[in-house]
Amino acid sequence: MASARITGIGFHVPPRTVTNHDLEPLMDTSDAWIVERTGIRERHFVEPGVGTTDLAVTAAERALKDAGRSPQDVDFIVFATTTPDLMFPGCGVLLQQRLGLSAIGALDVRNACSGFIYALGVADAFGRVGRYRCVLVVGAEVQSTGLNLTTAGRDMAVLFGDGAGAAVVEPGADGEGILAWTLHGDGQYAEDLWAEAPSSRVMGRLTHEMLDAGRQYPAMNGRSVFKHATTRFPEVIHEVLVRAGLSLDQVKL
Repeated sequence: MASARITGIGFHVPPRTVTNHDLEPLMDTSDAWIVERTGIRERHFVEPGVGTTDLAVTAAERALKDAGRSPQDVDFIVFATTTPDLMFPGCGVLLQQRLGLSAIGALDVRNACSGFIYALGVADAFGRVGRYRCVLVVGAEVQSTGLNLTTAGRDMAVLFGDGAGAAVVEPGADGEGILAWTLHGDGQYAEDLWAEAPSSRVMGRLTHEMLDAGRQYPAMNGRSVFKHATTRFPEVIHEVLVRAGLSLDQVKL
């Protein structure tokens, strides 16, 4: 079975920088409080009218240039995002159109924080079976337009910003390429970090009552998320090292 390797990478963030001090007048928080708990000092927000695909285009173009490829070399797109420009179609086909491509496959992945890893796993699998030779993998989010920038939404609002990253995945020679990956999910904790609305369970997808209650904003049980992140992340790191046949002291980055 062939191997797949990353041949180019690129990223893009919007130029507008929002510091912790910029958030202080909007909510009960401080630069010291945010830095102590998250390490974050600033984030990037889009200007009005800029969407997730807009950020992805630049990241994708930079990744293709880094790989020495043109958009016409791409034969499949995997696009990871939880903040699509539209309810449907997905961002993958919007990016396809923006890059001047037609007829190639495009797949959206909605796995939130782990979305890019899921997308990379899909690209690696496609490459290993020889189905596609040049897969463009993108992870992009515009979170700022959906944040509650008040004290009520502080737990989420201080964490998230906007940006995009991309990788070009192509066949690799023997012994080089993506060594291993492992994917997990646990739906019993879905409501610990979620955006409840819009919802297909509701006629019209969104009601005035839902808006008034702020149910369209992402919400998090911070204590639960922190507990599971600090437990599961080390577990999955060790798991993927075992799959790759490596030890921690061999990791350089």
